[in-house]
Amino acid sequence: MWRDLRARTAAAFEIELDQRRPFLWLPAAAGSGVLLYMGAAREPPLLLPGLIGVVFAMLAVVGRRRRWLFASCVGLAAVFAGFFSATWRTARIAAPVLDHIRIVHLTGFIEQMDFRRTGARFLLRVAGASELAPGAMPYRVRLTIKRTPEVEAGAFVAVTARLLPPAHAALPGGYDFARDAYFSRIGAVGSVLGGLTVATPASPPDFALSAATAIDRLRNALARRVFAIVGGDAGAIAAAMVTGKRDFLSEDARELIREAGIFHIITISGVQMTLVAGILFVAARRLLALSRTLALHYPIKAWAAVVAMLGAIGYDIMTGSRIGTQRALFMTLIMLGSVLVGRRAFTMRNLAYAALAVIAVEPEAILGASFQLSFAAVAALVAVYEARVAAASKLRQSGPSGRPPPGSITSPWRALSGLRHLLFATLCATTATASFMAYNFHELSPYVLIGNPLTLALIELFAVPGALIGTVLYPLGLDGPVWVYVGAGIKFIIWIAGYIAAAPGSTLHLDAFAPSAILFLSLAVLSLVIWRTPALRLTALPLVAIGLWAAASGPHYDVIVAPTGDIVAVRGSDGRLGILAARANDFAAQQWLSADGEEGLAGDAGARDARCDRLGCVARLADGRALSLVLQIDAFEEDCARAAVIVSRLAAPKNCKAAVVIDAERLGRGGATALTFADGTAAVATARTDQADRPWSPAPPPRKAWRPEGSSTKPEAASDEDTGSGANAPPEPAAAE
Repeated sequence: MWRDLRARTAAAFEIELDQRRPFLWLPAAAGSGVLLYMGAAREPPLLLPGLIGVVFAMLAVVGRRRRWLFASCVGLAAVFAGFFSATWRTARIAAPVLDHIRIVHLTGFIEQMDFRRTGARFLLRVAGASELAPGAMPYRVRLTIKRTPEVEAGAFVAVTARLLPPAHAALPGGYDFARDAYFSRIGAVGSVLGGLTVATPASPPDFALSAATAIDRLRNALARRVFAIVGGDAGAIAAAMVTGKRDFLSEDARELIREAGIFHIITISGVQMTLVAGILFVAARRLLALSRTLALHYPIKAWAAVVAMLGAIGYDIMTGSRIGTQRALFMTLIMLGSVLVGRRAFTMRNLAYAALAVIAVEPEAILGASFQLSFAAVAALVAVYEARVAAASKLRQSGPSGRPPPGSITSPWRALSGLRHLLFATLCATTATASFMAYNFHELSPYVLIGNPLTLALIELFAVPGALIGTVLYPLGLDGPVWVYVGAGIKFIIWIAGYIAAAPGSTLHLDAFAPSAILFLSLAVLSLVIWRTPALRLTALPLVAIGLWAAASGPHYDVIVAPTGDIVAVRGSDGRLGILAARANDFAAQQWLSADGEEGLAGDAGARDARCDRLGCVARLADGRALSLVLQIDAFEEDCARAAVIVSRLAAPKNCKAAVVIDAERLGRGGATALTFADGTAAVATARTDQADRPWSPAPPPRKAWRPEGSSTKPEAASDEDTGSGANAPPEPAAAE
């Protein structure tokens, strides 16, 4: 039996080698190198991983006649290439990050302005900061302003702002905005105090900044016009689809399309990019074919591909060139480049090249939902396409004269067959992305098979053609009817989404996965889409089983403390999390509830039977013991004597008798902290280890927090500057671009 299985496996490998499928694992190997870098406790030397990768590449050349030695060395070379790419990326975009809350007077150029229905959010390229040394001045900051400003991108302004460090993870293993902000060179976030004052710069902006701000002004003008003509949330969605500007959308509309499983309609993703390139390619080729001379004597197909490539680049620039759009652009350019050299465009190999391009340019992107969802969906669609091509090839070979048997596909069944293929492709793409949706957002939409085909059809009929035509007509002032047409399609999408979201079980809320779960589930998806032989595809089954087991055994915390120490989640006797908060922090609380598989708003999840006063709050754990959130120094004496768990953003006294004390010093070392109780003991998990020291999460500076020996003496309160209070300010939710 084992000998037969071994023979079958060896034969399957030979088939895969003949089809050159093992090459497709190289992006996965490079991506694993990026993950190893991101998980390192401290910053590695810049050149060391690159040198190790070169050594393995040389060993692969030397041992190329030994198949397994060659494959192993190539794989390890790819791993260290990915590791080096991430190390190099961190070094070349390094910029200062704010260390604690400050009120700062800033000057700089507005890089990007995102208007909202009321107020705005903008990126400021910092030129000067009066309270910061030049070496501590962030490269750029992200600010919000309550009143709608009268300035646009490109303006040089002076502003007073309350700045905070970018938010770290609100729970162990959670979304770390500070890391994303670091790779975007955002060194601080905050809010404007007062207004914006136009100032005179010491020197004009460089060409790149001038071009970027001019494009942003054009995008804003177009987004405002689309929003004004279409109106309401339909107008906000239309503006987002055309320009990438998403801030006009209301929270209710965001929740509606999220529950319907069609949140991707407000993002510029591979679907829109592919449609834009496809429309331009077909249109250019048809127009060129009108000339008999061009059609017969010149490579008009290649010319059309060049037009489509230029159009795709322009579309990326005009929609803000977000990470998701850049990824879609890489894929589109590589596939159109295949057309230029006379090769098939829609192949798994081209997708692998696109993944390698993203890892080389922006390796941190693989940690984001955008990269994961997009590549998983496209890989599934390519796998379905390859299977159909293979099946059609066998069918042609089986028919007379190499043609399919007459009547095998009759015209009455063509529409039904096309619908069947569309639903099957959607099912495969949805299945491939399900684990990533559950891991990143802790929820799934069962009705996505209804919402996605309808959404894609309406995007093809309304959004993309309308966006192209309307943008061309906009300078002439003739674009109004086009946006009305686009809005009609979007209103129909919203109407359908309302029914889907209102259906029973429209959203399944899931607990957070164990980190290892997504690794095994990702390997399962890769096995299914990369391998062509059934024997090797079956390797996905044990990977799925291990991944689901790890997902089911994910963390189930009884207490979660934010890095700031002023908001706590406590699991009560009913098994549900309740929130104790000294200040409003709905973002952290919502993350906790979502990771616990609970539905509802953070504001409705107050801890049961909790008692609060000016000194602090007391809540009961599931076993009846007390947890105290200490807000004032005077509360330590009483609470340390009666509570099992003490949580505070202050420095607790040394002789505090509580079983677990989570105070300013401990939070400064470990960040967000969670407790799990078993047999009367508490297992502690933290967002970072004591040894962690990364550019986006530097080790806290050594300091001696003065603590009194007796509880009657007042301990020193940890100030905002010591704790970085505000590091958990709400960032943008991580969405699939």
